[in-house]
Amino acid sequence: MSRAADAVAGAFRMTDEAWYSHANPWSVYTRFAAIPPLVLAIWSRAWIGWWSLVPLAAVGLWLWLNPRVFAPVRTPVRWASKGIHGEMVWARRPADVPAAHRTAFRLIAVPGVVGIGLTGWGLVALEVWPTVTGVVLVVLAQLWRIDRLVWMYDDLVRAGVVGPPPAPR
Repeated sequence: MSRAADAVAGAFRMTDEAWYSHANPWSVYTRFAAIPPLVLAIWSRAWIGWWSLVPLAAVGLWLWLNPRVFAPVRTPVRWASKGIHGEMVWARRPADVPAAHRTAFRLIAVPGVVGIGLTGWGLVALEVWPTVTGVVLVVLAQLWRIDRLVWMYDDLVRAGVVGPPPAPR
């Protein structure tokens, strides 16, 4: 895993239980739903100044709590759950990720990075078109990434590299 990914995982303190809760489809889809409030919180600095830190902190708190408040999914069946279990393999066992998937993840990152850049530019300049275009690119790249993680997870299950996670202690 990259140093950036290590830093993010460390900041969110992703324990096994947090990963399994993170795999709940409700957790996945409510994180996507947090994007508009995040953008609005940042944009609101134009209207409420430093008070914009309050909604920004609320969104940040939600994003930190999110992987902890939903019921854990230990045996993934749904698309979102398989994607997060795939992400767990990618994050914790990078040597098990086939080369073709690693290459695909690098390519999928490109529109996401471009989207982050556009979103950042739009939010700094308070311009609608780069903000909206950037958010759309970020969301589409993340959906594409999750879909690829599902594909990878299913490949690894078929190959016997991963199996059902252990039962809770």
